[in-house]
Amino acid sequence: MRAYRKADKYRLIISLIMRAVILAGGFAKRMWPYTLNKSKVLLDIAGRPVIQHIIEKLEALGPERIYVSTNKRFENDFRNWLENTKNNHSIDLVVENSLLEEQKLGSLGALKMLIKSRKIKNDLLVIAGDNIFDFDLSAFLPPASKNIQIGLYNIKQKEKAGRFGVVEIDKNRKIISFEEKPKRPKTSLISTGIYFFPKDHLNRISEYLREGNNPDAPGYFISWLHKKQDVFGFVFRGKWLDIGSMEAYERAKKEFS
Repeated sequence: MRAYRKADKYRLIISLIMRAVILAGGFAKRMWPYTLNKSKVLLDIAGRPVIQHIIEKLEALGPERIYVSTNKRFENDFRNWLENTKNNHSIDLVVENSLLEEQKLGSLGALKMLIKSRKIKNDLLVIAGDNIFDFDLSAFLPPASKNIQIGLYNIKQKEKAGRFGVVEIDKNRKIISFEEKPKRPKTSLISTGIYFFPKDHLNRISEYLREGNNPDAPGYFISWLHKKQDVFGFVFRGKWLDIGSMEAYERAKKEFS
């Protein structure tokens, strides 16, 4: 009980000093025409946009600040959403100067820009904006903020896992392999697009990009990173969906209504 309380205390301290980022800079071409003129994270599920579901989960943690990273094309839509939605936290909209898919910085490029422009020197919780889930994020925060950690989910079927980043972990939850969208998945354990970066490891993002690596898919970054340092996985329990297609969106509307 004492050890549990100590870990719980660490998590509370981490949440109060960390910053949170929602990545919402994609153009979601696979979901046109729904997303032709609207970001998919602003699509409605159960009477509010997808991003609002994530905000509510984050606000329960009480981070010091929440950032939303998007692009110039959808900037006005996000500003309208912020003006017409009551949130408990002040939300900082960070806009990259891209109007088209071929102009975008990519998830890692946008994250690098955000860290630099906002001079972030805090622990960072990063969530892909097309996630929707019902689980509590507090257990995800490590008891001591020393290691990079990613959120995982057991999708149960290997043939479905191949659409995501597929992960193997050891008995200590350390990642021993990570493959982005493999043709023959080794497991049914996948990355959810939820990441915890301690402040001392934020420089790894710039290092990865300097080497000319793929700036768009965070999975490639994790695949590169776990070969250089220990990266750990945390398996979430509950409902989770990645809204990457019209089929997934329709399913999310039913399951999270």
